[in-house]
Amino acid sequence: MSDYKVTEIFKSINGEARRAGETAVFVRFAGCNLLCNYCDTLWALAKDVPFTSMSEEDIYGFIRESGIRNVTLTGGEPLIQPDIEKLIDRLLSDENLRIEIETNGAVDIRPFMRDEERFSFTVDYKCPGSGMESGMVMSNFETVGKHDTVKFVVSDETDLDKMKEVVRDYDLTERSVVYVSAVFGRIDPKEIVDYMLKNKINDVKLQLQLHKFIWDPNERGV
Repeated sequence: MSDYKVTEIFKSINGEARRAGETAVFVRFAGCNLLCNYCDTLWALAKDVPFTSMSEEDIYGFIRESGIRNVTLTGGEPLIQPDIEKLIDRLLSDENLRIEIETNGAVDIRPFMRDEERFSFTVDYKCPGSGMESGMVMSNFETVGKHDTVKFVVSDETDLDKMKEVVRDYDLTERSVVYVSAVFGRIDPKEIVDYMLKNKINDVKLQLQLHKFIWDPNERGV
């Protein structure tokens, strides 16, 4: 049995992507292989961040006790956690659970894929405004499937141009569901809508981070 460095485990609602507005259990892991300049969980990346060592059974026990079906593994970066595949398979052994992994696009998702409708990735594409675009594993955008989501978080029109290019080049709206959202406080969502209309962007969904409207944008555990 493995132990995982868990900085937070909590019940809330999904603030974004396909199950936005639905209840979920979030498991946040320590550490990341990127350092985006707009990161809203920067504290979880610190080398000395406090964490709780939890086994697969500890994590599963919390989820089972919650009575909530949606589980989001997040971070930091979940896919750099040692033995994360063991946790994935343990959670999938409960047929009532739906597992989503939020990953930053800088780790190859292929070794972690599961042929299971209840399992999905939300893969970020880090646009130029993040400062981390060079870390993208581009094969991820050929690997995503119908159950997965690709997410672009944009700061400005340059980022929107990059989104349009990647969506086109990888035929992403045919492969998966695609969302675009604003870096909170950097770009007005209206500017994104105007861009989508001007550029005739189809089948890409604008999303707002619900949790940042319900709670203080800096509040943890929500």
